[in-house]
Amino acid sequence: MLIISSRSALLSVYYPQIFLILTSGSYLALSSVVALGANIICNKIPGLAPRQRALCQSRPDAIIVIGEGAQLGINECQYQFRYGRWNCSALGERTVFGQELRVGSREAAFTYAITAAGVAHAVTTACSQGNLSQCGCDREKQGYHDYQEEGWKWGGCSADVKYGVEFSRRFVDAREIKKNARRLMNLHNNEAGRKILEERMKLECKCHGVSGSCTTKTCWITLPKFREIGYLLKERYMDAVQVEPVRASRLRQPSFLRLKEARGYQKPTDTDLVYLERSPNYCEEDTVTGSTGTRGRLCNGTSTHTDSCNVMCCGRGYNTHHYTRIWQCNCKFHWCCFVKCNTCSEKSEVYTCK
Repeated sequence: MLIISSRSALLSVYYPQIFLILTSGSYLALSSVVALGANIICNKIPGLAPRQRALCQSRPDAIIVIGEGAQLGINECQYQFRYGRWNCSALGERTVFGQELRVGSREAAFTYAITAAGVAHAVTTACSQGNLSQCGCDREKQGYHDYQEEGWKWGGCSADVKYGVEFSRRFVDAREIKKNARRLMNLHNNEAGRKILEERMKLECKCHGVSGSCTTKTCWITLPKFREIGYLLKERYMDAVQVEPVRASRLRQPSFLRLKEARGYQKPTDTDLVYLERSPNYCEEDTVTGSTGTRGRLCNGTSTHTDSCNVMCCGRGYNTHHYTRIWQCNCKFHWCCFVKCNTCSEKSEVYTCK
């Protein structure tokens, strides 16, 4: 049974035609959702590429999980860049599917990597929890496979990250249709996000024995916290490399990417984030670059980093707002029978960009 609670917000966005039906009762079987018509549901979701829509129709049980994963990536993006001129705020306004920053910048690179990793993370989690058909725990790490020389054996439910990564690859990469340099950039960054997720999988173990001894030890593979992936991808963003396409001689279509400043045909590594164009300054609102501008944004009057008023406000200056907070403090009980308090106050200043 599917409990309509935390997922109701997602359903209202992705399934507007059936949201009223789903919220009319406390429970609804997934088979009932499918019975409403996968074609109708998937055709109502904006932003899907043709192959994504086809996958939605064949696996309607997975589309909510995919949406949760994409939203996970957007939320992490907004957290990692909350103090910057570009803060991911334009992403996810209409739909989490089919997001694209038209400029092939570092920010676009991060967006694609974190979204692909988010979908892989969410699908893997759903498999481990038994919330998706056709997947579950990692079967390669079950049964009698025993590492006696290491003093432990496989047990529990290992996260099937290979399934999650492959599902993310099938769905997220399906929107890359045009055979151009931007397609190569997006596919590389998608794969880099998933690769970093795979590399951060963790081995957890539990001891078994009398009186706390470790006579036997069983171990399983678990997913990392997604915040950890966010920090790692933010580091890759800071060290992102600029690339340029190398075209096939006959078709004149881009066949692979090479480092722009390197000699020869040196390619980026699998976990590099890559970009084609330098980033704009994000000072003014621009839908093409995904910039909401910085007018009205909060800034830090004492900072020297990206959240400082000098940097955030792009030289336009800032407004200072004075606030006074008053509250009852130092309260004491007097016999008998009343409480006497002092009045405390605190003044503060808030700065916003002009």
